[in-house]
Amino acid sequence: MTSTIIKPPTLSDEQKIALDLLKSGDNIFLTGGAGSGKSYVVRELMKDLSSEAMPILASTGAAAVLLGGRTFHSFFGIGIMEGGLEATVQRALNDKKLMKRLAKVDGIVIDEISMIPGEALAAAEFLSEAARESTLPWGGMRVIAVGDFGQLPPVTMAGKKRDWCFLHEVWKKTNFINYQLKYNQRVQESEYLEVLDQVRTGKLNAKARDFLNSRVKIHNEDDPGTRLFPRRDQSEFYNQKKLNEINQDEHIIPSIYLGEEKFITSLKKNAPVPDELKLKKDCRVLFLKNDAQKRYVNGTRGTVVHIDSDHIIVKKDLRDRAGFGREIKVEKMQFSLLDADGNIKASVIQFPLALAYATTIHKSQGATIDELWCDLSSLWEPGQAYVALSRLRDSSGLHIVRWSERSIITDPAVSLFYSQMG
Repeated sequence: MTSTIIKPPTLSDEQKIALDLLKSGDNIFLTGGAGSGKSYVVRELMKDLSSEAMPILASTGAAAVLLGGRTFHSFFGIGIMEGGLEATVQRALNDKKLMKRLAKVDGIVIDEISMIPGEALAAAEFLSEAARESTLPWGGMRVIAVGDFGQLPPVTMAGKKRDWCFLHEVWKKTNFINYQLKYNQRVQESEYLEVLDQVRTGKLNAKARDFLNSRVKIHNEDDPGTRLFPRRDQSEFYNQKKLNEINQDEHIIPSIYLGEEKFITSLKKNAPVPDELKLKKDCRVLFLKNDAQKRYVNGTRGTVVHIDSDHIIVKKDLRDRAGFGREIKVEKMQFSLLDADGNIKASVIQFPLALAYATTIHKSQGATIDELWCDLSSLWEPGQAYVALSRLRDSSGLHIVRWSERSIITDPAVSLFYSQMG
């Protein structure tokens, strides 16, 4: 039997240019569509940098737990910005520990910048100047922003205008050098790339409409593909329904929590794993994290073949490119909630697995899926349809239950921003 040697990915020419820019010392906005390799470039950058001197800040608590990092809001001491910008800044200015933290870092990397509101970015910039006693933008702190405004937007109060941070004066003040990765590392199929580009910009031509219509089919409950739902309760219901259909003993694996109660409460809201992981032999699972040994990545799918108290054997899908159906031993991992200084305040220990029958569009961001079913008939946020469709490597795995052009939503401000970038 011959073994397959999996070559590690290498940087493309445009990724090498991006990495050189990130190492330059300037403030950089690194962007590009889904699958363009933004996260990979940042990981390459961080190999030579200290996470203390240049912390990666996540836009949400859930992303922070997965990254093993801190949130943008906690790092800058702005919380939920209760009382508005002025009240938030005034509270933070009185926090000596915060001021000391902002004074000593070399810079920050902001992950998924599209989800950071402009007002939050402005508060962070003001506090950086104050802490570093400098009138330079961000007090001379270096800022690397990474993300795609064509994907998920910042949380906006009902009835209010969407607070994109690139529209705020602080964006211009930061004086970013923009660099856009244009080559899709995930998708190689030219026709599908054209459709994705049109969904991202919200301008479908007749060919794209025909393409989407050609992928519409009646839902086949027996098909193994992952279902993407817009809402969490829909995905949880479908996962439990499919698990109940398997005629095997159910194993309930409780998550083990460590830390103070108030931090555990926060971790439970943001951890990718449930209080109890319910699995059966023969059930379909997906991995929630990248493996340090590169046996699996976030989004890898497989089937459970054995469950033990301290390990689970998963046979990866045949279409998985990192192992081709190989059985791997999965052990428990620690997911941690860090405070603003990077100290672990609470942890949960659990297998990095979830049922793979369904997930939400939001949770699928960053993952690669080989086959999916999705209902694109009643979406409400800019970028949702694009995030869903761009999870695939190629369109052979795409099954659409329904779709509506009203669900292909883009914000005109985002379209203008990218058109001006060139």
